[in-house]
Amino acid sequence: MIPVSIVIVTKDEEANIEGALAGAKDAAEIIVIDAFSTDRTIEICKKYTDKVFQKEWQGYARQKQAAVDAASGPWVLILDADERLTPELSEEIKKAVSENKHNGFYLPRKNFFAGKWIRHGGWWPDHTLRLFKKDAGHVEEREVHEKVVVKGSVSFLKNPLEHYTYNSISDYIKRMDNYSALAAKELKKTGKTPNPFSLIVRPPAAFIKMYFLRLGFMDGVEGLLLASLYSFYTFLKYAKTWEMSSKN
Repeated sequence: MIPVSIVIVTKDEEANIEGALAGAKDAAEIIVIDAFSTDRTIEICKKYTDKVFQKEWQGYARQKQAAVDAASGPWVLILDADERLTPELSEEIKKAVSENKHNGFYLPRKNFFAGKWIRHGGWWPDHTLRLFKKDAGHVEEREVHEKVVVKGSVSFLKNPLEHYTYNSISDYIKRMDNYSALAAKELKKTGKTPNPFSLIVRPPAAFIKMYFLRLGFMDGVEGLLLASLYSFYTFLKYAKTWEMSSKN
């Protein structure tokens, strides 16, 4: 048994969720907070746990914090529907929890794009704090790119969490509209209004950083595609922030 409460938030994830749950089946507890899926997500989740709750979507941070709050164990691991625990990582988690030397742990993530492991461009090792003591951590309130904040010492695990993110260019583009809108809301909170300079300079700067400085070119065509898509995402983020500001 993995001595942690694994918490997952879902919304129409029938294509992904079974893989996440299969890897988590040996956890002491699995908590699912579902935002009223209209596909088979709930049906699949109930094959693995009876702790499936439905809650109207409140945003990534609040939804994940609700899942954390529902956990009954002292240790929590936040898992996304498109992420997978490996046997090696599960064993390392058992050891880390039993030793009880830290209040939280960063996990490296192997990010896959269109089925390929992306090793450059800032996509590896992509450490993210996911394992923590419930009474020492919380999910920071943000519109997007939410993160866990932990009081006390934190450390790093070595075995990676597998992340099967965007499975195609179309998938990336479809989600880009939502993520760029959320990022724009977060940026607007800073009170800064993007100027034409931001729209002209920041997108190509994002491409150069990802493709050249972070060696994205070493991932072949996929590296080129990701750097290009991220550049366009950056343009959309600042353009939408400007649009929001101009309407006030």
